[in-house]
Amino acid sequence: MSRQGAAHGASEAIGSALYGLATRAVRRLPRDMSLTSAATLATLDKTGPRRITDLAAAEGVTQPAMTVLVRVMEESGLVERTGDPSDRRVTLVCLTEAGASYVRTRHQAGVDAYARLIDELTGDEVEALEAALPALLHLAELESHAREKSDR
Repeated sequence: MSRQGAAHGASEAIGSALYGLATRAVRRLPRDMSLTSAATLATLDKTGPRRITDLAAAEGVTQPAMTVLVRVMEESGLVERTGDPSDRRVTLVCLTEAGASYVRTRHQAGVDAYARLIDELTGDEVEALEAALPALLHLAELESHAREKSDR
């Protein structure tokens, strides 16, 4: 097998493992809100206030569906609508403190769940993950940039 073929095989195996891990993590999330709602809150936490049309595109839903979702989250006190200072005709959706707290709590619950699993690994396995951390962080950065490009 060529070096390039071996590298692709490793990419496939690593990609499969990461995808499986992410899928199982999503399935374990609390069902107190839809995945689209949780993703929208996380997007607002990461990017700051956004137009409903921008949120709809980022989350892969229609603008009417996002409008309904925002209304429900607004009624729950997780988001609020504010005027755009640069264009009075535009309304922006932003997190409330309760929404930001929800995102932080959900994030920490995920971190804690993985930390418990990592605590069950051998020392060598933990060291291997630690050595892979820069690559994993770079992979997350690449994914984030790819998502930003697809949102445009």
